[in-house]
Amino acid sequence: MSARPDTPLLDRVNKPEDLKQFSDTELAQVAHELRLETISAVSETGGHLGAGLGVVELTTALHAVFDTPRDKIIWDVGHQCYPHKILTGRRDRIRTLRTKNGLSGFTKRSESVFDPFGAAHSSTSISAALGFAVARDLGGQCEGGLGDAIAVIGDGSISAGMAYEAMNNAGHLSKRLFVVLNDNEMSIAPPVGAMSSYLSRLYAGEPFQELKAAAKGAVSLLPEPFREGAKRAKEMLKGMAVGGTLFEELGFSYIGPIDGHDMDQLLPVLRTMHERATGPVMLHIVTKKGKGYAPAENARDKGHATAKFDVVTGKQHKAPSNAPSYTNVFGQTLTELAAEDDKIVAVTAAMPDGTGLNLFAERYPSRCFDVAIAEQHGVTFCAALAAGGMKPFCTMYSTFLQRGYDQIVHDVAIQGLPVRFAIDRAGLVGADGATHAGSFDIAYLANLPGMVVMAAADEAELKHMVATAAAYDDGPIAFRYPRGEGVGVDLPEKGEILEIGKGRMIKQGQRVALLSFGTRLDEVKKAAEALRAKGITPTIADARFAKPLDADMILDLAQSHEALITIEEGAVGGFGSHVAQLLAERGVFDDGLKYRSMVLPDVFIDHASPSDMYDTAAMNAEHIVAKVLDTLGIAQIGSQSA
Repeated sequence: MSARPDTPLLDRVNKPEDLKQFSDTELAQVAHELRLETISAVSETGGHLGAGLGVVELTTALHAVFDTPRDKIIWDVGHQCYPHKILTGRRDRIRTLRTKNGLSGFTKRSESVFDPFGAAHSSTSISAALGFAVARDLGGQCEGGLGDAIAVIGDGSISAGMAYEAMNNAGHLSKRLFVVLNDNEMSIAPPVGAMSSYLSRLYAGEPFQELKAAAKGAVSLLPEPFREGAKRAKEMLKGMAVGGTLFEELGFSYIGPIDGHDMDQLLPVLRTMHERATGPVMLHIVTKKGKGYAPAENARDKGHATAKFDVVTGKQHKAPSNAPSYTNVFGQTLTELAAEDDKIVAVTAAMPDGTGLNLFAERYPSRCFDVAIAEQHGVTFCAALAAGGMKPFCTMYSTFLQRGYDQIVHDVAIQGLPVRFAIDRAGLVGADGATHAGSFDIAYLANLPGMVVMAAADEAELKHMVATAAAYDDGPIAFRYPRGEGVGVDLPEKGEILEIGKGRMIKQGQRVALLSFGTRLDEVKKAAEALRAKGITPTIADARFAKPLDADMILDLAQSHEALITIEEGAVGGFGSHVAQLLAERGVFDDGLKYRSMVLPDVFIDHASPSDMYDTAAMNAEHIVAKVLDTLGIAQIGSQSA
């Protein structure tokens, strides 16, 4: 464990109100100490480092100027909220970040009154801020009171359509609210699209130091009546091709861009905004992700998500890998297939590295598209690519694909277009918690007519499913796979094209059949070993498909066994529900079959290790054993049935 930093001023801060005792010079020192404490804490826990380091000064300034928790600071996504948590009474728990029963890595309403709105997906902050502003003006009440609303949104997050919907509505309503555009030129991946280029042009005309000097001059004008001050500030910067025209057309008073790491700029601007604003205001700040910590500043992803690390060297302490990750298997397989088929293209929404498409993009840059944080657009874009004769792989995390569900239904499924959905982060994902868990995609996809839904049991199966999807042209097809390493099976040189709707038998047994869908198959095998020690030899099968079901295999299992149990890493309404529907329609229950379905429980499971999360979900090997014994009516000594 590294030595804790010396933080004499920060030690005097137990709540944001304590910041008001400091001079501006002292607040700058508090920010410096806050940066050191953030680095120290994340070195012990791992987590999102770069985003928080980029907003240390902003976090300090916002809490010093505004009256939180009455004033609501809403952090878009929330990756950057660790400094905020340290200043809002959670410093004593900051080294429990993202661990079981510890602090969330995002803002969370149930955790603190200083987290007025939960966030872990992007582009929601302006909508939420407007909601708080309207509630305030209508006499609403909430814990901590209702004052100003401040949304902090990044240049990556503001690329999403929802942000513009919110700004358009906010400009129309003309409510007093504040939006801080944190422009760090680096979301998780390099920001793409016209909006990123527009923001870059705002300050690209002159060296940054000249912009900084001009912005400081603008600050001196701001204490005059707000509108006049903002107007003059914009005029001073006009010669540098800087302006907020787009935002002003949407009804916002625009200020900036200013240096988001300079407290001499931030504090007076925020104070003037706080004192003078009557309607919506956009403050554009320029920051550097990973600021103040060289290993993060120099990293390709600017220290977005790190394992535990050595503070001095920045070297991360990652466990040695025993098997390739599912993500890498997908990326490599798709790249291999693309060498043989020039119609294969890939689309992701701001997550090329996270989805493994960085491998594809390096080899085929003209066939790989990062649409930024715009899942709805990404899905419809894929639909038209398919209609145009291409073979698009729409590659997104399960939890992010939810944002494009209407487009999946209307633009893909109804039209029967062969979009290939590669769904990463299926099932429970660990430290990111409920907001990033891929719990619902089986249910929300398998209920769509014409949709094929597969789940890989291991990394070799994933390779087969990528090949199967590439070869399938009869409509939409999806395959899901989890975060992390595979189970260590040998990978075939080439993926096999699977027969649609056909599962596979793993081991023949008797009395009870265990039908797995997805990577719980490894736990099923462990459970079977434990059951054999108790004199029970279960049959094991891998469904491979939730839709269409392998009706022949399922009916055979049901008719030749006393009990049938399905296991899946998804919520109720998914694979097990479809199996139950099949069995009911075929009258199998009339013959006395004992059927059970093991699914994720009807709760949102908090962050912990994946193993701990599946333990909470009662879906590890020991729980499968208990379910079998309970279903067969066999008493268990010294344990409870699942």
